[in-house]
Amino acid sequence: MKAEPQNEHQWLQKLVGEWSFEGECLMGAGQPPVKSTGAETVRSTGGLWTLGEGRWEMPGCGPMTSVMTLGYDPRKKRFVGTFIASMMTHLWVYEGALDASGTTLTLDTEGPGMSGPDKMAKYQDVITFEGDSHRILTSRVLGDDGAWHQFMTAHYRRKASRSMLRASVA
Repeated sequence: MKAEPQNEHQWLQKLVGEWSFEGECLMGAGQPPVKSTGAETVRSTGGLWTLGEGRWEMPGCGPMTSVMTLGYDPRKKRFVGTFIASMMTHLWVYEGALDASGTTLTLDTEGPGMSGPDKMAKYQDVITFEGDSHRILTSRVLGDDGAWHQFMTAHYRRKASRSMLRASVA
Protein backbone atom coordinates (compact mmCIF):
# COMPACT_ATOMS: atom_id res chain seq x y z
CA MET A 1 0.00 0.00 0.00
CA LYS A 2 1.64 3.21 -1.23
CA ALA A 3 1.19 6.37 0.81
CA GLU A 4 0.05 9.43 -1.12
CA PRO A 5 1.76 12.75 -0.34
CA GLN A 6 -0.40 15.19 1.63
CA ASN A 7 -0.19 19.01 1.51
CA GLU A 8 2.26 18.84 4.43
CA HIS A 9 4.57 16.56 2.43
CA GLN A 10 4.41 19.04 -0.44
CA TRP A 11 5.41 21.83 1.97
CA LEU A 12 8.53 19.84 2.93
CA GLN A 13 9.55 19.66 -0.75
CA LYS A 14 10.39 23.39 -0.53
CA LEU A 15 13.49 22.27 1.39
CA VAL A 16 14.80 20.19 -1.53
CA GLY A 17 17.89 21.61 -3.23
CA GLU A 18 21.38 22.94 -2.64
CA TRP A 19 21.78 25.56 0.09
CA SER A 20 24.60 27.63 1.59
CA PHE A 21 24.30 29.00 5.10
CA GLU A 22 25.81 31.36 7.64
CA GLY A 23 25.10 30.83 11.31
CA GLU A 24 25.76 32.14 14.78
CA CYS A 25 25.73 30.08 17.97
CA LEU A 26 25.92 31.24 21.58
CA MET A 27 28.28 28.87 23.39
CA GLY A 28 27.80 30.24 26.91
CA ALA A 29 27.01 33.26 29.04
CA GLY A 30 29.43 36.10 28.52
CA GLN A 31 31.03 34.53 25.45
CA PRO A 32 30.82 36.09 21.99
CA PRO A 33 28.74 34.23 19.39
CA VAL A 34 30.61 31.66 17.29
CA LYS A 35 30.07 32.09 13.55
CA SER A 36 29.99 29.26 11.04
CA THR A 37 29.46 28.81 7.32
CA GLY A 38 28.52 25.73 5.38
CA ALA A 39 26.36 23.99 2.83
CA GLU A 40 23.39 21.65 2.88
CA THR A 41 22.04 19.25 0.28
CA VAL A 42 18.38 18.29 0.76
CA ARG A 43 16.80 15.54 -1.30
CA SER A 44 13.36 13.98 -1.38
CA THR A 45 12.58 10.35 -0.67
CA GLY A 46 9.38 9.36 -2.47
CA GLY A 47 7.85 12.80 -2.02
CA LEU A 48 7.12 11.83 1.61
CA TRP A 49 10.43 12.53 3.35
CA THR A 50 13.30 14.96 3.04
CA LEU A 51 16.87 14.14 3.95
CA GLY A 52 19.21 17.07 4.54
CA GLU A 53 22.96 16.57 4.75
CA GLY A 54 24.86 19.52 6.21
CA ARG A 55 28.59 20.29 6.10
CA TRP A 56 30.19 23.20 7.91
CA GLU A 57 33.22 24.54 9.75
CA MET A 58 33.20 26.13 13.17
CA PRO A 59 36.27 27.85 14.65
CA GLY A 60 37.96 25.59 17.17
CA CYS A 61 35.85 22.57 16.19
CA GLY A 62 36.93 21.85 12.62
CA PRO A 63 34.69 20.31 9.94
CA MET A 64 31.32 18.90 11.01
CA THR A 65 28.47 17.05 9.33
CA SER A 66 24.79 16.53 10.13
CA VAL A 67 21.76 14.66 8.81
CA MET A 68 18.17 15.84 9.27
CA THR A 69 15.16 13.77 8.19
CA LEU A 70 11.69 15.32 8.04
CA GLY A 71 8.32 13.89 7.12
CA TYR A 72 4.66 14.15 8.04
CA ASP A 73 2.64 11.48 9.86
CA PRO A 74 -1.05 11.79 8.81
CA ARG A 75 -2.15 9.55 11.72
CA LYS A 76 -0.52 11.84 14.28
CA LYS A 77 -1.29 14.94 12.20
CA ARG A 78 2.24 16.05 13.08
CA PHE A 79 5.53 16.62 11.31
CA VAL A 80 8.14 14.08 12.44
CA GLY A 81 11.87 13.67 11.98
CA THR A 82 15.34 13.19 13.40
CA PHE A 83 18.65 15.03 13.62
CA ILE A 84 22.18 13.71 14.15
CA ALA A 85 25.52 15.53 13.99
CA SER A 86 29.16 14.46 14.02
CA MET A 87 29.97 16.33 17.24
CA MET A 88 27.28 14.72 19.44
CA THR A 89 26.02 11.26 20.39
CA HIS A 90 22.36 12.14 20.97
CA LEU A 91 19.67 11.21 18.42
CA TRP A 92 17.26 14.15 18.35
CA VAL A 93 13.68 13.04 17.59
CA TYR A 94 11.34 15.73 16.26
CA GLU A 95 7.60 16.21 16.36
CA GLY A 96 6.03 19.49 15.31
CA ALA A 97 3.51 21.62 13.48
CA LEU A 98 3.25 24.25 10.76
CA ASP A 99 1.88 27.66 11.72
CA ALA A 100 -1.35 29.04 10.23
CA SER A 101 0.56 31.23 7.74
CA GLY A 102 2.31 28.17 6.27
CA THR A 103 5.76 29.74 6.58
CA THR A 104 7.05 28.44 9.93
CA LEU A 105 7.57 24.85 11.06
CA THR A 106 8.23 24.43 14.80
CA LEU A 107 9.84 21.12 15.75
CA ASP A 108 9.83 20.05 19.41
CA THR A 109 12.53 17.73 20.75
CA GLU A 110 14.35 16.78 23.93
CA GLY A 111 18.06 16.38 24.56
CA PRO A 112 20.94 16.87 26.97
CA GLY A 113 20.73 20.16 28.83
CA MET A 114 23.27 22.89 28.28
CA SER A 115 24.28 22.82 31.95
CA GLY A 116 25.38 19.19 31.67
CA PRO A 117 24.53 15.90 29.95
CA ASP A 118 22.85 14.39 33.04
CA LYS A 119 19.83 16.70 32.84
CA MET A 120 17.49 16.59 29.84
CA ALA A 121 15.93 19.76 28.43
CA LYS A 122 13.20 20.69 25.96
CA TYR A 123 14.33 22.27 22.68
CA GLN A 124 12.72 23.67 19.55
CA ASP A 125 14.14 23.96 16.05
CA VAL A 126 12.13 26.48 14.04
CA ILE A 127 12.31 26.63 10.22
CA THR A 128 10.91 29.83 8.70
CA PHE A 129 10.71 30.45 4.95
CA GLU A 130 11.17 34.03 3.74
CA GLY A 131 10.50 33.32 0.07
CA ASP A 132 11.53 30.23 -1.91
CA SER A 133 15.27 30.92 -1.73
CA HIS A 134 15.77 32.03 1.87
CA ARG A 135 14.98 30.18 5.08
CA ILE A 136 16.01 30.69 8.67
CA LEU A 137 16.67 27.97 11.22
CA THR A 138 16.58 29.01 14.87
CA SER A 139 17.21 26.76 17.86
CA ARG A 140 16.05 27.49 21.37
CA VAL A 141 15.99 25.78 24.75
CA LEU A 142 13.35 25.98 27.47
CA GLY A 143 15.05 27.47 30.52
CA ASP A 144 14.42 26.80 34.19
CA ASP A 145 12.63 30.17 34.19
CA GLY A 146 9.96 28.73 31.84
CA ALA A 147 11.03 30.96 28.92
CA TRP A 148 12.50 29.95 25.56
CA HIS A 149 16.12 31.07 25.05
CA GLN A 150 17.41 31.27 21.48
CA PHE A 151 21.01 30.08 21.13
CA MET A 152 21.46 29.50 17.37
CA THR A 153 20.39 31.19 14.14
CA ALA A 154 21.33 30.15 10.61
CA HIS A 155 20.33 31.85 7.34
CA TYR A 156 20.08 29.42 4.41
CA ARG A 157 20.18 30.71 0.85
CA ARG A 158 19.35 28.51 -2.12
CA LYS A 159 22.26 28.06 -4.52
CA ALA A 160 21.39 28.89 -8.12
CA SER A 161 21.11 25.74 -10.20
CA ARG A 162 22.38 25.61 -13.78
CA SER A 163 18.82 25.61 -15.11
CA MET A 164 18.03 28.70 -13.01
CA LEU A 165 21.16 30.43 -14.32
CA ARG A 166 20.26 29.58 -17.93
CA ALA A 167 16.73 30.92 -17.42
CA SER A 168 18.02 34.19 -15.97
CA VAL A 169 20.40 34.67 -18.93
CA ALA A 170 17.75 33.94 -21.57
